[in-house]
Amino acid sequence: RNPQPATNNHCEATLAWHVSDGRYGDIVLEDLNIMGVASFDGNVWDNPDNFELGLFIDDRADAQQHRALVAIMTGKAGGFMADFSARIATDRSIESAPISFEIADDLAYWRAHIPGRIEAEGEALGGPSTPPGKRVQLLNPPGSEVGPGGPATWATATRNNVDAFGYNWDWSGKSSKHIPIDCVGP
Repeated sequence: RNPQPATNNHCEATLAWHVSDGRYGDIVLEDLNIMGVASFDGNVWDNPDNFELGLFIDDRADAQQHRALVAIMTGKAGGFMADFSARIATDRSIESAPISFEIADDLAYWRAHIPGRIEAEGEALGGPSTPPGKRVQLLNPPGSEVGPGGPATWATATRNNVDAFGYNWDWSGKSSKHIPIDCVGP
């Protein structure tokens, strides 16, 4: 494992997860969303001491679903998220919020929003040598936030505005990516 550090050695990121199909034991998690905002310096995989993360859990989750999503996202459920969350030096907070989430069937775009807090939208990259209907993708991206095996679809952030957990930025026009995740747990 040797992914490179973030551009300019600093990263501020909006993260969004949508559970298209899933359970935690007997608890159904299908169609729920999670969003996060994070920052770190350097290579978070080699130097986790400065990784900060704040999470929003879908306010449509009932109490059991909320606890299950928190257990998964904080690594208490094990799996890849345990390795990922072990890198978090500072938990800014975990809050409930109304999260809207949309992904085009052909991955041409994706959107995730929390009114007044986060507006995140990505539009897939393309170009003259990209075949019609295809997306610019990379298999097994180094340092992937979702673990190994998934194709990353690269995009431009058409919107990336954050006012949450002490973060405030507009990174519209920067990079965005979509990476499917397949978590397995209890």
